[in-house]
Amino acid sequence: MQSRLLLSALALTLSAAPVAAQGWIEIERPRIPAPGNPNLVRVSSEVRTTVDGRVARVEVQEQFRNSGGGLAEGSYLYPLPGEAVFQNFSLWMGEQELKGEIMNADQAQSIYEEIVRRKRDPALLTLAGHGLVRARVFPIQPGETRKVVLRYTQLLDRSGDALRVRYALGSRGGESGSWRLSVPDDQTYGVPYSPTHQISTRRDGGRVEITVDTRQGGDVDLFLPLRRGLVGSTVLTNAPGGEDGYMMLLLSPPARESGPTVPRDLSLVVDVSGSMSGQKLEQAKAALRQALNTLGPDDRFRLVAFSSGVRNFRDGWTPATPDQIRAAREFVDRLIADGGTNIAGALDAVLDTAVPESRLPIVIFITDGVPSVGEQEPDRIAAAASARIGRARIFTVGLGPDVNTYLLDRLAKEGHGASEYVAPDANVEVAVGNVVAKLSRPALVNLRVVQSPVTLVDLSPAALPDLFYGEELVLFGRYHGTGSGSIVIEGERNGRRERFTADAEFPAASDANDYIPRLWASRRIGDLTRQIRLEGPSDGLIRQIRDLGLRHGILTEYTSYLVQEPDQIAARHDVPAFGNAIAPAALAPSAQTGAAAVKQAQESGMLSRTLTLAAADSAADARLADAGASRQVRRAGGRVFAERDGVWTDLAHGDSLRVVTVAPFSKAYFAVARALPELGPSLRVGDSVLVAGRRASLKVSPGGRDALSDAELRDFVKAFRGA
Repeated sequence: MQSRLLLSALALTLSAAPVAAQGWIEIERPRIPAPGNPNLVRVSSEVRTTVDGRVARVEVQEQFRNSGGGLAEGSYLYPLPGEAVFQNFSLWMGEQELKGEIMNADQAQSIYEEIVRRKRDPALLTLAGHGLVRARVFPIQPGETRKVVLRYTQLLDRSGDALRVRYALGSRGGESGSWRLSVPDDQTYGVPYSPTHQISTRRDGGRVEITVDTRQGGDVDLFLPLRRGLVGSTVLTNAPGGEDGYMMLLLSPPARESGPTVPRDLSLVVDVSGSMSGQKLEQAKAALRQALNTLGPDDRFRLVAFSSGVRNFRDGWTPATPDQIRAAREFVDRLIADGGTNIAGALDAVLDTAVPESRLPIVIFITDGVPSVGEQEPDRIAAAASARIGRARIFTVGLGPDVNTYLLDRLAKEGHGASEYVAPDANVEVAVGNVVAKLSRPALVNLRVVQSPVTLVDLSPAALPDLFYGEELVLFGRYHGTGSGSIVIEGERNGRRERFTADAEFPAASDANDYIPRLWASRRIGDLTRQIRLEGPSDGLIRQIRDLGLRHGILTEYTSYLVQEPDQIAARHDVPAFGNAIAPAALAPSAQTGAAAVKQAQESGMLSRTLTLAAADSAADARLADAGASRQVRRAGGRVFAERDGVWTDLAHGDSLRVVTVAPFSKAYFAVARALPELGPSLRVGDSVLVAGRRASLKVSPGGRDALSDAELRDFVKAFRGA
């Protein structure tokens, strides 16, 4: 457990260890007998944090209502890391100050375990090792609501070029909770980033106001990058032990330009075939106008509209002067939808001009159909374009289901860009506008890692993309070996190479930052599934996807059959057995069109661009919902469980694994939970659960063992983690 820990659930903490419960009131026997039983519920939880330099001032407000028929009286319990040191600590209920008692971790542990035994509530298991604030609350009458306010300050830790803020929403639901963080002097900080939760950032009056989406619950990790030159950098690691470790590299530029930007040569290519008529074309026009508005005085642009033929706004590059932009907007206004879809001709028009090394060539390619004029074979179109892409970055936008995903994905992959797919009922202007906005202010281009104290492997993205002002760049990967030192990154700005460093330690074993493996796995699965669509399946690729999906709880087309009943699997004749998985039949490039192909491409793209644990979990949950499982299935702690013979069974469990069975809420149960705190979310799945480890699995079931010796516990923990 790290020092300077601060909060449990609706609170701020800097520890890497998880915290899994909000403050709550334990009801005691009423002093005054009353009919009915009290039923105390928390109706809201709000945390407001102000960062001033290295100090965080925190105020937690929680409201409780007695919705029962009896008088509620008890103790307010707020879990805290045992090493926390408070300044200006106060605890209030209305106008009355509560006399709080701070207990250390050893004292608190027995209280937690007693509550778990009594309530059969494993949500508190992850609090092992934490301290506890306990304060007696005044009687709460039936129907009455009381507010508890907790205030304190704490020094924030530094992680690389960032201040690191931890905050735990808890496992009891975040619907009624909120967390807002205010940071003065926005010039001191780069772009805030959270690898765990979606955040929104607003800069107003010289302050940075950050709001966290609390609906998912769980631990929030938030980084406030400090301005140190052009780019702030932070490296985090996680090392399960006995295998390669995991790493995350965060590069954060300023939110606004602090120096010259890299001038762009922007090519805007839009499909105006007959199928684009109506609202779709009007929204595409609005997106083009928005893109033209992002052009700076040093930028140049080309504007190309294609249907059966190709129309250029001007021959060659046009300087982004006010007069030329005004003329380009008039060109856009006059566009009409008619004719077929000449994708090959449109690509020829924008991939035929050399661009100086000092400029960044960007192509935004918008289409809603498959090739119908000129060359129509997607693989031949892509091959011809690949030979001429050069330094251009290609970003493709597919509108609706009638696009060829093979072509758009391959153009984006070989053009070091990204593909975006817009649903038929979505707003084209918003979707294209989001892509354009992210590419409006280049800070550094041609980034690459030139030095590292360890060997970095399986990076995602495999090649570093360009860095833009106001947009963080996050690299996930694995590392081989151990050591400490600097990762050195080089990039180019205005033809001049610049170098910056990120200091890091790469340990052999560490349970810190346990969200990194799941984020890396999401990215890796997205990359591999796209590779299969572009290159065809192989035993090796399918095995990698299947193993990653099982280990990290991410269903794919190669593992989703595991949640189905055996008779459903036997009845499936539409897909062949492939290696040790059931593989969808490979589609030819020309056949990769239609709603199903677009959905697969969207899923791969969503995973390969995963930035937060919330996004990864959302994608995994969506895949689970699409799996068509007839049996009950649940996700928890990055694992997928299916109910089999009354036991919630981890899909990653194999018959070859040794199983240690313990009785629910026994001494053995709590001993294992303390030794393997990462099991907390999995143990909440049900009273009977089987959780897979690397060389041994844990089963919680009536009739299991009540106690384990110290030697047995050490042996099991070692086998479970595969050490």
